[in-house]
Amino acid sequence: MNTLFQEAKELLSAWKGPSYTFGLGVLPRIGEIASKLGKSALVVCNTSYMKPVADAICASLAEAGVSLAGGVIAPDAGPNAPREDVFRIETYILHHKPGCIIAVGGGSTIDACKAANFLATLGGALTPEIDPYFGTNVITEGLQKTGKRLYPLIAVATSASSGAHLTKYSNITDPVAGQKKLVVDNAVTPPFALFDYTVTASMPSGVTIDGALDAIAHCFEVFAGIPQDKYELAASIAKCAIELSVQYAPRVIKNPNDMEAREALGMATDLGGYAIMVGGTNGAHLTSFSLVDLAGHGTACGIMNPYYAVFFSPAIEKQLRLIGGVFKKYGYISAGLDNLSGRELGIAVAQGMVAFGKAIGAPTKLSELPKFNKSYIDKALKAAKDPQLEMKLKNMPVALTASLVDEYMAPILNAAVQGDFSLIKLLA
Repeated sequence: MNTLFQEAKELLSAWKGPSYTFGLGVLPRIGEIASKLGKSALVVCNTSYMKPVADAICASLAEAGVSLAGGVIAPDAGPNAPREDVFRIETYILHHKPGCIIAVGGGSTIDACKAANFLATLGGALTPEIDPYFGTNVITEGLQKTGKRLYPLIAVATSASSGAHLTKYSNITDPVAGQKKLVVDNAVTPPFALFDYTVTASMPSGVTIDGALDAIAHCFEVFAGIPQDKYELAASIAKCAIELSVQYAPRVIKNPNDMEAREALGMATDLGGYAIMVGGTNGAHLTSFSLVDLAGHGTACGIMNPYYAVFFSPAIEKQLRLIGGVFKKYGYISAGLDNLSGRELGIAVAQGMVAFGKAIGAPTKLSELPKFNKSYIDKALKAAKDPQLEMKLKNMPVALTASLVDEYMAPILNAAVQGDFSLIKLLA
């Protein structure tokens, strides 16, 4: 067996154990999993382009004696999990009171189902409005206060992307404000998850690119800001996941039906999910929340991470050498990293990230995003000062406070507009 694949499978199995079913051809096992949770399941899934997946799930449920709650499949959520879709899915839960919820889709649908679940559970006792639940551990506190329990949620991933099926995060968007906000709470981590990597072959190339960049972003950001006591674990996850993405993403772009490469990217994004349960993301993720109407989440993070890498460089030389070594191995860096330090090392690794992005057809500057304009810089700077997103500033290896955002983050964003690393101002 491919040693990189073996390492990835061992890491994932050690983390999730029997609660996670993953691999090629595992979708028919969904009925067996659901049957242990009740006699009915609310299935939330797209029924147009994902109809074959929906049909396979329904057949597996029927064979296991599990009925569809309400006799229908609830429509999935739109990109970036708009809050309106959260409220719509909540009504299905409240009306049908299923034995379990099966969220089928990418990160947006899974995140929307996580939020709909806690709103349906806590809304009557606390508040039906979603804004008060944003932040860290609010759901856990609400469950403890009310004595209520969330509906069992089975997350069935269909795209190699955010790792939402494995994590404690729920990103929800206010489409009017064009701003994404975040729930961070172990209570919303799906107790059961399934990912059949063969399903990702039907995903558009843009989704595949977005997922490959998201895997790298999760691992790089966590690894950059990891405390010393978790360094070795984060290093193992980051090196494995980033190498899977860097080696196999170009193969998938060239041949969407390359199942070995599909499995590699699936495990890479899963490991990205593992990374964000070990530590926290930071700068690029924070900025991405203000770009939700311009680019996919992974793509937005992929654009920003090279620029944050330069800003962080004096504090993360060890991490940069390890991650840079992966990009160098596959031909994206020519410089000798051992002879570089500080800003020069950061720029060399950042250039490798940019070269990889270009190789898979991803944008590498904010100015390359259609409809981008200066207002997005202003929005990102304002969001960085929002107390509900403060954890992203604190997670930075070069930590910022709201009072330092304009002085240091603005140059990072302007550098990302122009693709000019020299604009980045390092914190003295």
